Amino acid sequence: MKAVSIRELKNNPAAALREAREHPVMVLNRHQPEALLVHLDDDSLLAEPGIRLALAAALFRERSLSLGQAARFSRLGIAKFIERVSQLGIPVVDGTSATVREDTQAVEAWRSDSSRPTQAH
Repeated sequence: MKAVSIRELKNNPAAALREAREHPVMVLNRHQPEALLVHLDDDSLLAEPGIRLALAAALFRERSLSLGQAARFSRLGIAKFIERVSQLGIPVVDGTSATVREDTQAVEAWRSDSSRPTQAH
């Protein structure tokens, strides 16, 4: 494993990423470990049990991935992904109970409108 300082990483991020293709790179902040760079093309890392789900859940929690994107990345169906992130305490639905109620009413109204037959003119 190679180590680089934050300054080295800022000055030449491409070098650190190239190095990460071969093996993990530890990023040091004042000689203390701060982060670990791991190249995601390394199938052995993503094949480790729980790694895909952990990354997908973290990215979903931070809203970097949508629910569907995170479920696909984790290689779980949406229902199973929702179940797993809920177990981790990550809310699937944002907002207050009032906004969720409003959204539910809007969906119900849309469904009832779309189920009506259209009239020909």
